[in-house]
Amino acid sequence: MSTTLPISRYPVPELANLPEDLRTRILEVQAKAGFVPNVFLALAHRPAEWRAFMAYHDALLLKETGSLSKGEREMIIVATSAANQCLYCVVAHGAILRVYEKAPLLADQIAVNHRKAPITPRQRAMLDFAMKVTTASHAIDEADFAALRAHGFDDEDAWDIGAIAAFFGLSNRMANLTAMRPNDEFYLMGRVPRAPK
Repeated sequence: MSTTLPISRYPVPELANLPEDLRTRILEVQAKAGFVPNVFLALAHRPAEWRAFMAYHDALLLKETGSLSKGEREMIIVATSAANQCLYCVVAHGAILRVYEKAPLLADQIAVNHRKAPITPRQRAMLDFAMKVTTASHAIDEADFAALRAHGFDDEDAWDIGAIAAFFGLSNRMANLTAMRPNDEFYLMGRVPRAPK
């Protein structure tokens, strides 16, 4: 079982020993999810970097403006994390995507090949752009922005798509560097009905 493997190859601090702001945030997540995602504990190895990471994460994923739904943001994360071969982010954000979209197969389909996934042409254009940011950002040109505009995205939306892809490029690399283990709970989330509380 994966639970016998360490969360990270780096030391993982005890929750009780963390600075108050980190501990408070982690306990809030635990209360909501029912468990502590390993990313919170693994990155807490360096509290100052944890704060910066979470601030940018929240600015991109929790903001109320822009035309991307929560599910679409997770689609970007899953597709680009798969391209970066990040097990943690594909598993964790695949779970979140399944929950948001209420589609138990979608995350796997997007992770393997978003062009074959049952998504809208608009979402396909969004993921095409995100994948180019991930794999060939040096080649982005006006035609890429025009392709997004043809599907109703404006330049601020393009920034959001690109920023999420870029931020998770960092996240993916840190997860791979630290050998971050996905929580077992993520594997079944959104695939099977939740047990009543």
